[in-house]
Amino acid sequence: MEKRVAIYARVSTKDQSTEMQLNDLERYSKERGLNVFNVFNVYKDNGVSGTKHTRPGLNQLMNDARKRRFDIVLVWRFDRFARSTKHLVTALYEFRNLGIDFISFQENIDTSSPLGEAIFTIISAMSKLECDIISERVKGGLRKVRASGKMLGRPKSEIDTDKVIEYRKQNKSIRQIASEMSLSKGMVQRTLKMCL
Repeated sequence: MEKRVAIYARVSTKDQSTEMQLNDLERYSKERGLNVFNVFNVYKDNGVSGTKHTRPGLNQLMNDARKRRFDIVLVWRFDRFARSTKHLVTALYEFRNLGIDFISFQENIDTSSPLGEAIFTIISAMSKLECDIISERVKGGLRKVRASGKMLGRPKSEIDTDKVIEYRKQNKSIRQIASEMSLSKGMVQRTLKMCL
């Protein structure tokens, strides 16, 4: 049974065209024996930044992948498809679980081959390393701030609890008390709960 191919192409600005990417991918398909007539669909995002979380073409491709409408995803280059290493790895894991192969033309990576599988493993490890490094930097920054004696988080408001209670005894609403004392309603409620 011949495999069905989904092609994805993206350009960042409206004055660019996906034509060059599509020409390369069509030629590659023919050279690989992937019958162009078996191309399930060509998904395109024109003038859409790769940093955007939602892209109409990519969203449709992922929806169709989950319905197993094709067997291979063919892209011109990684950065045309994924906005980050983490995004790429997440998509590749999903494709793997769905039994869909992923081919990147420029990087010459095909996850159905042993070399492609090895590269996928390396990319996954690099993504985890990237996450671990960022996490360690954040933790180190927090340790440094704490060691310098600085307080983290929002400063605590000084509340005149006697005044809050007095206003409440005057039958003022929580909203009125909060407004007069420049406090949040939640803060007034918590203060009353502790004091009454």
